[in-house]
Amino acid sequence: MENDFKNKVVLITGGSRGIGAACVKAFLKYGARVYFTYRNKKKDNLWLLPATGLRVNLDEEDEIVSAVKKIQKMEKRIDVLVNNAGIWTEGTADAMSTKVWEETQRINMTASFIFCREVLPAMKSQREGKIIFISSTAGQRGEAFHSHYAASKGAMISFTKSLAAEVGSYNINVNCVAPGWVYTDMSMSAFTNEESLRKILDGIPLGRIATADDIAGPVLFLASRLSRHLQGEILNVNGGSVLCG
Repeated sequence: MENDFKNKVVLITGGSRGIGAACVKAFLKYGARVYFTYRNKKKDNLWLLPATGLRVNLDEEDEIVSAVKKIQKMEKRIDVLVNNAGIWTEGTADAMSTKVWEETQRINMTASFIFCREVLPAMKSQREGKIIFISSTAGQRGEAFHSHYAASKGAMISFTKSLAAEVGSYNINVNCVAPGWVYTDMSMSAFTNEESLRKILDGIPLGRIATADDIAGPVLFLASRLSRHLQGEILNVNGGSVLCG
């Protein structure tokens, strides 16, 4: 894959931590020019790497549009878009406010749609591109007490398939990675209780929880030439905890 990303322009949403940060480092390793969005700057060595961070509030459509235009103005192209940014909160369906529900849909799904809408004209023009979504096993099987999150990730899976059928003739590959449990800041609260952690591990045939790097590898694969005939696929990366096609 060394030559796949040389001089390629990659945009990763939510790239300052977790899966997004692992993706930033992976693409840089293989020679890509990497841009990533963030909302709150995290203090770690990511900021010392040769990647460009753009502060973007995903609640604001104008900020998303402006960020994409800024990259296109500087680079004249965007070759890979990784829609990774998202939020995960807890709530029961009978007590959840409309505000909480809608915020999750806006950040997880609507922002991803806007990023896609903004990069697609250039990708169509250059007749080449890779769009990768980071969904979740929750979007495939549902998740109690996180129905708003599961709904947003299920919508992302449907959008992946729809977009793949729509833009395939332009040589644009659209695919999705669906992680299970991953050691990230967002999900760490679920691992602090020993009983909860044991229950999670018991449900994973491989007996371990993924690291962010375990997700970045499949993302890199989907962005490479090795996946040129994959379209509309949902790549499950969950250690065998959810076995579905």
